[in-house]
Amino acid sequence: MDRVAVVTGADRGLGYELCKGLLVEGWHVFAGQYMPDWPQLAELAKEFAGKLFVVSMDMASTGSVKSAVQAVANEADHVDLLISNAGIVADEGEFGAGLDYDKMGRIYEVNALGSIRLVEAFLPLTIGGLKRLCFVSSEAGSVAMAHRDEMFGYCMSKTALNMAVKIMFNHLRPEGYTFRLYHPGWLRSFMHGDKSTVGDMEPEESAAAAISFFTGDREDEDRLVLIDNLGREWPF
Repeated sequence: MDRVAVVTGADRGLGYELCKGLLVEGWHVFAGQYMPDWPQLAELAKEFAGKLFVVSMDMASTGSVKSAVQAVANEADHVDLLISNAGIVADEGEFGAGLDYDKMGRIYEVNALGSIRLVEAFLPLTIGGLKRLCFVSSEAGSVAMAHRDEMFGYCMSKTALNMAVKIMFNHLRPEGYTFRLYHPGWLRSFMHGDKSTVGDMEPEESAAAAISFFTGDREDEDRLVLIDNLGREWPF
């Protein structure tokens, strides 16, 4: 296989649209599935038979991610593009009235540790490919631009993700790896379970910008930057 991508959180929303967009551009795509009862990926697999491979993947489980690596390795001898997109949000409660620390811990486990877990597990497959590592972050993780007075778990998880990416950048950039850190904008997505009716854009609009950013080259690959869907750089 040439041009192989792995996309986590691919069941719906941005992850699904990333898969679809890459398939249209001729990539072979391994889609990380967390919700097997959700029908969209199965339908897309029929449309792109032999190009889209659905693999079970729970970003909070090291065993699940390692099993996904084996499933990919059974079909492909390398991965060019590794996209860590999976993320969750939950009702964390109200500060001063009682926060749900278990829920916040789960958010951190998926959103922050999940990306480290993913990269570490897939490293052997990335060595023979493009060595491009991509991460969907958020302006919610920017300390410099913080404006919220709630959502501790989600915001902190994205800040931790940014730091994790920076540490991985320091470790892997000398080995030829390139990195993309992306803020997708305010999407009408499924982050809260149901399709949101508020937001600035549909997931497919942000996915188009993301694919261009993820697959294209930069003049300064030695500088890690957080870029949004409009191409603007954010402090983080």
